[in-house]
Amino acid sequence: MASGLLALLDDVSALVKASAASLDDVPAQVSKTTGKVSGIVIDDTAVTPKYVVGLDPSRELSIIYRIAKKSLLNKVLILSPAALLLGFFAPWAITPILMLGGAFLCFEGYEKVHSMFSKHEEEDQHVPEEGVKVVTPEELERERVTGAVRTDMILSAEIVAITYATVADKALATQIVVMFSVAVFITVAVYGFVGLIVKADDIGVHMAKDTFHPQIRRIGRGIVTFMPHFLKALGYIGTAAMLWVGAEIIAHGIPVTSHALDNLEHSLADIPALAWLAKVLVSGIGGLILGAVIEKIVVLVRRVVKGPKTQST
Repeated sequence: MASGLLALLDDVSALVKASAASLDDVPAQVSKTTGKVSGIVIDDTAVTPKYVVGLDPSRELSIIYRIAKKSLLNKVLILSPAALLLGFFAPWAITPILMLGGAFLCFEGYEKVHSMFSKHEEEDQHVPEEGVKVVTPEELERERVTGAVRTDMILSAEIVAITYATVADKALATQIVVMFSVAVFITVAVYGFVGLIVKADDIGVHMAKDTFHPQIRRIGRGIVTFMPHFLKALGYIGTAAMLWVGAEIIAHGIPVTSHALDNLEHSLADIPALAWLAKVLVSGIGGLILGAVIEKIVVLVRRVVKGPKTQST
């Protein structure tokens, strides 16, 4: 009886030691994964501030908090469990799902670029329409949050997929802890920085008050002057990042294009910055072309769907 109990305790001790040894690798895996998803993190950080532009400044942090909360819940409760289940039961399905998400990013990125270039044209040709829909601030805020969460869902899916790929050969406990840690760290880092960006002008106004030293007031005024230009530039960066990340997701899902990108990067390996820039430019141009093709398909499908209804009316 005693020997049996001792044997059981030995087994439990061995299991605990194995688990502890596995979890010791968690910080290294989290660091490794964070480095791999840096491009997507930049995309997420650049895209998000535009969703609060034009809204009540007093609501900015509340909106960012709502987006961050939904982003974290999506990562922890939906995407991570889905990645673990797909990785176990249907690993082949992960890549096609990610490619669909990449196609959506290319489509959204192309629409942003198209709207930038057609804006003046549309303003010149604007004709007042009857029955213009009036949107309340609450409805606009809800639409912005929904749009931000939708885009974040795709970027988060890519982050989770890369995280899972990094720890796919590790113990289940390590996979869960690493994926949870990356989800929390990335969400806090991205939305904490976004919150700082959108409130920087308020900080500048506060620093520009007469109660502070002249040098501090000068810095505060500089921040207030600089932030609108910075937010505008960040919007452009976010659009470019959507095209780049979306195209790269799709490219890595197709062996031929994946090898082509790898070969391009290896050919410029002696100059890492140039290699990165070349890959980003190629991916961005490819994303823009792909987004244009998808947009034409979407327009065609809409016409086909609306056609019979229009004829019947």
